[in-house]
Amino acid sequence: MTARSGRHFLQIPGPTNVPDRILRALAQPTIDHRGPDFAELAMDVLRRIKPVFGTTGPVVIYPSSGTGAWEAALVNTLSPGDRVLAFETGHFATLWRDMAEGLGLVVDFVPGDWRHGVDPAVVAEHLAADQQHSIAAVMVVHNETSTGVTSRVPEIRSAIDEAGHPALLLVDTISSLGSIDYRHDEWGVDVAVGCSQKGLMLPPGLGFNAISRKALAAAEKARLPKSYWNWTPVLDANERGSFPYTPPTNLLYGLREALSLLESEGLPEVFARHDRHAAATRAAVRGWGLEVLCADEREHSSSLTAVLLAEEHDANKVRQIILDRFDMSLGAGLGKLNGRVFRIGHLGDFNDLALAGTLSGVHMGLQLAGVPIDPAGIQTALEALRA
Repeated sequence: MTARSGRHFLQIPGPTNVPDRILRALAQPTIDHRGPDFAELAMDVLRRIKPVFGTTGPVVIYPSSGTGAWEAALVNTLSPGDRVLAFETGHFATLWRDMAEGLGLVVDFVPGDWRHGVDPAVVAEHLAADQQHSIAAVMVVHNETSTGVTSRVPEIRSAIDEAGHPALLLVDTISSLGSIDYRHDEWGVDVAVGCSQKGLMLPPGLGFNAISRKALAAAEKARLPKSYWNWTPVLDANERGSFPYTPPTNLLYGLREALSLLESEGLPEVFARHDRHAAATRAAVRGWGLEVLCADEREHSSSLTAVLLAEEHDANKVRQIILDRFDMSLGAGLGKLNGRVFRIGHLGDFNDLALAGTLSGVHMGLQLAGVPIDPAGIQTALEALRA
């Protein structure tokens, strides 16, 4: 093995770098999860996670990945044979579709080009045509991690309302939570899906559902099988600062510290920082003469940027060179984007100099891989950061 000095640059769009403060919190001694100290911890994080989702309603925390939280959103609100409307915005939207079908739901899957988010006009068209209100839910990935495209959830909510349709709105916030402005209550979302290892700066292992009153009412009628994912026993236990199963105690220590970090910076400032870093990254990509995968200026992600290379260049080769030479990991192209794009994560515990170092590594890696770029691209990004 090659000896390396300095730190590894983990610039994939999740899991993200875990701050030292959170690592120290995770290392605290495990306590009795039936005792009063744990109840105090649980009540604290359950209260403080709500503003991150922009909700005053309940947030369920699962020992799980985001995929588990996807399943929880579906099985708690829907019944076998229910019809749902979903959109092909990328790899993860497609996986969520596959899960829904596997659970016995009927999915109307609107095809997409993986360069655009959900079109609110198409939502309106489908719901207006559903005169019998047979569509039980609309499934939307807020920030598609595979493409760097952010769908316009407020406009989608407006489209549902203007159609006068009762469908639930289920939104995946996995790579937007704590990084991109998200407002569960204000935008009328019924279930938001989240996880720990991206904007919350934690290791993988926590899944979240933020739940509206409408979703709670739907849960009383839902008939998809569930046990572990059932909201009811979790919500009942949470009232006492408890869980119906062994909770992830040390991850909750870390979550408490992560919430403190977000609170001390302020969520508006957190979102503005992510917006700045995303804009500087796009400035570099365009300055190099390359193409940002997201094709709609209104939908650029502030969590990551996917860079599309010409067909004669292999994005995986670029990533491998950057890893070997500069000890930096970039996100791979997923699904049909494999080999066509690489993804730069700029979310979580991140600052201007970390971005400058990241873009410098990408700059050198592209040159070493034989991808023709304008060397002024990096200067464009630095000027954006300096401003």
